[in-house]
Amino acid sequence: MKYSNTEWEARVDLAACYRLMPLFGMSDLVYNHITARIPGTDDEILINPYGYMYEEITASSLIKINIKGEVLENPHADGTGVNQAGYVIHSAVHTSRHDVGCVIHTHSRAGMAVSAMECGLLPITQTSMRFKDIAYHDYESVAIDMDEQQRLVADLGQQDAMILRNHGLLVASPSIAEAFNAMYWLEMACRAQVDALAGNTKLIIPSAEVVDKTHHLYQPSVRRPFGIMEWPAMRRYLDRRDTSYKD
Repeated sequence: MKYSNTEWEARVDLAACYRLMPLFGMSDLVYNHITARIPGTDDEILINPYGYMYEEITASSLIKINIKGEVLENPHADGTGVNQAGYVIHSAVHTSRHDVGCVIHTHSRAGMAVSAMECGLLPITQTSMRFKDIAYHDYESVAIDMDEQQRLVADLGQQDAMILRNHGLLVASPSIAEAFNAMYWLEMACRAQVDALAGNTKLIIPSAEVVDKTHHLYQPSVRRPFGIMEWPAMRRYLDRRDTSYKD
């Protein structure tokens, strides 16, 4: 095999994550990115080839780069490369947060809607309470300027999720499985908020004590790291539809 067993498994999991995103309405044509650090390395990450839709991604089509943006391995002889905006955002997080194994960034309809709301994400559902301490980063135009990296990581801090104002959503998790789970539920929280606000009725906001308790119960050290248990089921969900992500 061209890759180590560890790297290949990371590639298969990352390709699976890419394939799951459009199935749950979280893709954006050929844009956006999911990156994963290759286990056992400090500066090697996998990213999608720019110009491919998420449903086309396979384990062997992923491009390997380092956190400086240098291409280490590109299987595409036709010149397909990496989106600069994806590199700027994702490499910033991977460089500053060595606890992060996977970063997902989306431009979903609900995520963009909430990113433009002055109130931010409201604690109106159990799902949204999971993200009580979500970070925010103000919009600075298309993320191609390297000097934005410092401000972005400063705003993210040690949080595992961030709303990019007037832009979209971002999660930073220890593993691919946990990242998909976090983004799925962050997306559901945003959809629920958009729907609730569209109802044009007074919303019920739980007490701060209840919000804090609920948020606490979602912490990985309290019950379990959400996403790990669910991941085999997500892989089986894909396998029932199309196994080509493993190619």
